[in-house]
Amino acid sequence: MTLSGRDAYRDELTRLAADDGSIVCLEADLGGKGHPFQAAHPERFFNLGIAEGAMVDMAAGLAAGGYKPFASTFAPFAALRAAESLKLTLGYLSAGVTVMAPYAGVSGAWFGTTHHCLEDLAILRSVPGVTIAAPYGEAEMRAVVRAAVRSGTPHYIRTGRNAAYDSIDWPGEQPPLVNWEFRAGPEAVCLVSVGEEGTRLAMEARRAAPGTAHAHLLRLDHAHLSAAAAELARHHTRFVVVEEHRGQGGVAEGLALLMPRCEVTSVSADQSWPFQGGDHEEVMASLGLDLPAVLAAVDRASSGAPAAFAGAAAG
Repeated sequence: MTLSGRDAYRDELTRLAADDGSIVCLEADLGGKGHPFQAAHPERFFNLGIAEGAMVDMAAGLAAGGYKPFASTFAPFAALRAAESLKLTLGYLSAGVTVMAPYAGVSGAWFGTTHHCLEDLAILRSVPGVTIAAPYGEAEMRAVVRAAVRSGTPHYIRTGRNAAYDSIDWPGEQPPLVNWEFRAGPEAVCLVSVGEEGTRLAMEARRAAPGTAHAHLLRLDHAHLSAAAAELARHHTRFVVVEEHRGQGGVAEGLALLMPRCEVTSVSADQSWPFQGGDHEEVMASLGLDLPAVLAAVDRASSGAPAAFAGAAAG
């Protein structure tokens, strides 16, 4: 049975901690009953309650003491409520802390705006030295967690709520910089997917629009995105980026600046605030983030219509 991103994180971290006594798990009142890490390693599990900033500060101290702390809370509370602590811990101190942020985007759905986070990439991408990852599927999540443990460097990992997906296959042990789910000729429009729902929509659109290429990006910080942009620009000139985030500060905007000779169209959350309930896909659709929107963007890019982000103009 395929696990959701946050369940795959918990399971992988618990497994790794069995052989690495320096791994510590911190939760901000999200552990629930039967957290696997708490059950297996109770002496290294800490529930800090709804004190997200204090949790990140405590993680910084643990990292200074030689531990490998993993701190988890909802994305809006990590990236927004604890923003100052994140800046100082992950950025200024460059502490070996990994922040795990479920409920990214609008995966909280009917929980409402307080539990939505469409701004975290804009914030974290502006903090130098932080590896930012948005895994798609269980295998990618496990690979990212293993890499964070090995590196001992600052990480921010973005995932959803309960959606469970099979990752796109890749050659070798580690996920590549750009994972080409489907290749096409240089004249084709290339979909670029980010995160769980962006990747789901991009794959649906690729199947509905034959001849469209699809490249999936896992790591989204400036260093990794710069290298990915160079590879993307070697193969295509027209891109449609699909991400569950605002257009401002998102991956499409970053790629447009990094690829000044290419056309980059963004399919992302619009400028509104969801005010009605619904499931995850319904809330996304209310923000203009659904399959028809992606297919319309592919059609515009194919016809040569002006892109939402024009690299030449942005540069």
